[in-house]
Amino acid sequence: MRALLLSVFVLGAPALADDADFAALRADLVDEVRVYAGYAGDDPFSDAVLEAMGRVERHKFVPQGQVRYAYENRPLPIGHGQTISQPYIVALMTDLLEPADGDVVLEVGTGSGYQAAVMAGLVDHVYSIEIIAALADSASTRLQRLGYDNVTTKLGDGYYGWEDHAPFDSIIVTAAASHVPPPLIEQLKPGGKMVIPVGGRFMTQLLLLLEKTDGGEIVTRQIGAVRFVPLTGEH
Repeated sequence: MRALLLSVFVLGAPALADDADFAALRADLVDEVRVYAGYAGDDPFSDAVLEAMGRVERHKFVPQGQVRYAYENRPLPIGHGQTISQPYIVALMTDLLEPADGDVVLEVGTGSGYQAAVMAGLVDHVYSIEIIAALADSASTRLQRLGYDNVTTKLGDGYYGWEDHAPFDSIIVTAAASHVPPPLIEQLKPGGKMVIPVGGRFMTQLLLLLEKTDGGEIVTRQIGAVRFVPLTGEH
């Protein structure tokens, strides 16, 4: 079983000067994630996933006050009680889904758009849903500005998925649910995979990997303990 380790807050990161600084820090972060995965007992992450993370400018997905910390391996606040996930967790969740060219992916919880941007470099199209209007608007604008043309976002309750574009080859949920939403299971293609944290805010959360067999049965594997903000909505 994989053991997920949460990184520690590091204060006093230096101010950054230019794109060359960011590029160097991004390369260092990818190396750190690779080593961190081995330390945590994970199978090695695919080169494709690590290369995709190396292409995404994380400093453009965090608030201005957090830019100097963008390439530390830890979550960061993005406002509205939400966070951008720890890069290691982004790599882990992406790798578990084994994304491939031609895949169509659903993301529940756009946040700042960082996870969608990483996934966009690996698949044909990402559909992403965000329930907080301010984040949905800013993420959509950001992704368009940065040229992620294969990401489509909308404001809505991700619990119910996005039926118009189903079935999906994979589904990634970036907030902790009390249970696996049945609509998401319905919208997962046979042979597809879903990764989702399950558990309450003040309870143990487990990252689950679900796979739908060709016969429609769901096979579930527990990956390890994580900590995410809760999935919200009318459900």
